[in-house]
Amino acid sequence: MKRPSLSLVVPVYNEEENLSILAGRLQEAVQGRDYEILFIDDGSTDKSFEVIRALAQKDQRVKCLRFRRNFGQTAAISAGIEMAEGDVIIPLDADLQNDPADVPRLLEKLDEGYDVVSGWRRDRKDKTWTRVIPSKVANWLISRISGVRLHDYGCTLKTYRKEVIKGVRLYGEMHRFIPIYAAWEGARVTEIEVTHHPRQFGQSKYGINRTVKVLLDLVTIKFLGSYATKPIYMFGGLGMLLCVAGAGFAGLTLYHKLALDIYVHRNPFVLLSIFLILVGMQLVMMGVLAEILIRIYHETRKRPVYSVREKVNISPAGE
Repeated sequence: MKRPSLSLVVPVYNEEENLSILAGRLQEAVQGRDYEILFIDDGSTDKSFEVIRALAQKDQRVKCLRFRRNFGQTAAISAGIEMAEGDVIIPLDADLQNDPADVPRLLEKLDEGYDVVSGWRRDRKDKTWTRVIPSKVANWLISRISGVRLHDYGCTLKTYRKEVIKGVRLYGEMHRFIPIYAAWEGARVTEIEVTHHPRQFGQSKYGINRTVKVLLDLVTIKFLGSYATKPIYMFGGLGMLLCVAGAGFAGLTLYHKLALDIYVHRNPFVLLSIFLILVGMQLVMMGVLAEILIRIYHETRKRPVYSVREKVNISPAGE
């Protein structure tokens, strides 16, 4: 078979009723292109794998990776990206809520020179209070903190050039943050509106608790984005701030003793001062240790802390 230029990555968890329909619509949407469809069976307990295997027997462009148990959507997408042979990777949900007919539109936008095109479910067909509103709040917060302005981080339907995400390692619920990782590498990111359908078969695997997980992962994203190569700035800066505050309360305690004759052992500010200074010193030392660990990490990976888009008249090392 000719190497595909397009890889469609579909995480699957108990979606047996949707898979045949989805495969047919995907094949219709990318007709005329060299493609592969990668189904990642995330430990399904229904007949999803049997359906995928039957599809693969009919068409070699349909492929499947089956997990031993349920590892989550992030792990499934990460495995799909690692397996993908195409230069362009498009993940999408298996529940038919993402519309395969939008794939050509995403590819057209990518051809305009972008590296990442994200789907925006503007007219979302989900429960308002448990899905839509929490998602809007989370998307606003993610955009403000990351600096990558997107309306819908939770939409799985996105298009990536493989070169900007090939080194990404995903954990937790971080698959939705891939555009942020790509932007850190210098990728050009945009979004377009896509169609969103109500679920017809099966049950949703998402709940309000996922929003909490996303917000916790956002803390990690912020740290990795702003302080991954200089953790001393965060820990040390906060530590110095606490030490200064502690010194201020110590000065206030001294003023109370000299000017107001308030004994130190009766002044609660002295305890607050000692506490702040001790915690501040611990944070500074934590920052130093984090700096040492970061340097060990980068040295062992032998990977630079920069990313090169292209080279002109520069030969590869060793030539």
